[in-house]
Amino acid sequence: MVKILADPASGLVLGLGIVGPMASELIAEGTLAIEMGATLEDIMVTIHPHPTLSEAILEAAEVAAGEAVHVNPPRKVR
Repeated sequence: MVKILADPASGLVLGLGIVGPMASELIAEGTLAIEMGATLEDIMVTIHPHPTLSEAILEAAEVAAGEAVHVNPPRKVR
């Protein structure tokens, strides 16, 4: 499971949490994104080969941006 926290206005990646197999290998992409000031868009346009575990980071970025195709987007809080 991957969850990305981002600023809703700018899309700036603020945090990333990963639980599951190879989490310690995957977290490097999240730390790089935070260090370089990446946005959700930056992560979404980065190539994530298929089939790999790194695709979970791409999917999490799409969910955070409200552009998920393979999962239901989170509910909007009213």
